Amino acid sequence: MKSILNKLLESQRLSHLEARDLMHGIAGGAVNEAQMSAVLTAYVMRSISLDELIGFREALLELSQEVKLLNGEVIDLCGTGGDGKNTFNISTASTFVVAGANVPVAKHGNYSASSITGSSNIMEYLGYSFSSNPDKLKREIEQTNVCFLHAPLFHPALKAIGPVRRQLGVKTFFNMLGPLINPARPKYQLSGVFNAEVGRMFSYLFNRCLTDYRVVYSLDGYDEISLTSDVKVFSKMGDECFSPESIGFSRLSPSCAAGGATVEESAGIFLSVLGNQADKGKISIIIANSALAISCFKGISITEAAHQAQESIESGRAMEQLKRLLAMQ
Repeated sequence: MKSILNKLLESQRLSHLEARDLMHGIAGGAVNEAQMSAVLTAYVMRSISLDELIGFREALLELSQEVKLLNGEVIDLCGTGGDGKNTFNISTASTFVVAGANVPVAKHGNYSASSITGSSNIMEYLGYSFSSNPDKLKREIEQTNVCFLHAPLFHPALKAIGPVRRQLGVKTFFNMLGPLINPARPKYQLSGVFNAEVGRMFSYLFNRCLTDYRVVYSLDGYDEISLTSDVKVFSKMGDECFSPESIGFSRLSPSCAAGGATVEESAGIFLSVLGNQADKGKISIIIANSALAISCFKGISITEAAHQAQESIESGRAMEQLKRLLAMQ
């Protein structure tokens, strides 16, 4: 372990196997908090390589508690976070809109490490009880099209390093790992990333293991479809750039994507979107992101998927999925 740490501190790249062994060491308690902090800091100073990403992902999946849901015929909406934009909880709100369009979502999430409110913060605040019990999760997704997989319950390494990440309070390579290690092993994925280089790495990995996927990066830095700029989308068909106008939306100002300053404020925005009470800009952002997920899962056009997303909100089905899920806790 010491030799691996020395390589990192000397700005050398790790091999796939070295990265895998390092993650096993973190999960197994062989790496103390000071060493964890050094590892995270090393990757703050330089970008992660594809071999390192593959090794870390492999170890986390080997160590994780797998949960089987609908034979993997589910989608995850999980971004990297770490874009520094303090957006409202776009992927979490989109989860319920997608569920309301009859697409099952196994949402992988965590508490925020580098922003104000993560998906787990929101769901816990609203009364959702995190669990790794497969029977509970199966009931939820079968009855509401949604279940939440709180990452530390399934990944011992994430639990071990969580306090150090929160103390650092900056984006780390663990932001990148979240969308790659869903314990339900979904066959479909919508992931937002904070730069195009990460998008290409995600696309390489997803192309090898998923039925279909979309990886998105807004060119002004958002790890979502923000509608504030053009967006690059990676998929099995390659990668393309789209303007908001080309997919049927108006271009928005950054204020439309802004989140709350507290968990309470963030939850209020989240509920107002699902209840069709938020400003038009925020609802448009949710429709756009939900549409991409629906299109990916159902194999339909983005235009048709956007109609289904809008109907999910306007009919009340998106909010109903949330209410039913919370009633099961």
